Amino acid sequence: MKLLDIISPECIKAPLVAGDKQGVIGELVDLLAQVGRVRDAKSLKEAVWTREQTRTTGIGNGLAIPHGKCPGVEQIAVAIGKPVAPMDFQAIDNKPVRLIVLLASPPDKTSDHIQALAHIARLMTMDQFREQVYAAKSAPEIFDLLRSQES
Repeated sequence: MKLLDIISPECIKAPLVAGDKQGVIGELVDLLAQVGRVRDAKSLKEAVWTREQTRTTGIGNGLAIPHGKCPGVEQIAVAIGKPVAPMDFQAIDNKPVRLIVLLASPPDKTSDHIQALAHIARLMTMDQFREQVYAAKSAPEIFDLLRSQES
């Protein structure tokens, strides 16, 4: 699975407006809804937030991957957001988050959901790529970095 198969340029927002965890999740879900990737934004927000409250999705190295599954999602979808400034996401390394990658899946796509999570995490373990994404100033710049990394 390639990230480019489940994301498009209009699903990236840099900078984000929200400055807190729940606000960022809502903003990214709304972005997916605006571009027609999610039918039921409210249910997805609840699913992602419920998941986030069980254990943080701030996985370290400045990255958070909030995720959830709900019937209002027909196909796996991803939204990426870059906060104006690094923000607290209660990450496991206690460092602020510099990029949020929200993953939304239908309830019956558990295997694809796990593969997508692993792929995102693997991409972001590449130090040079990760720092380039963190330094990007715009959504098109982030998308171009993803495209060049995956081609």
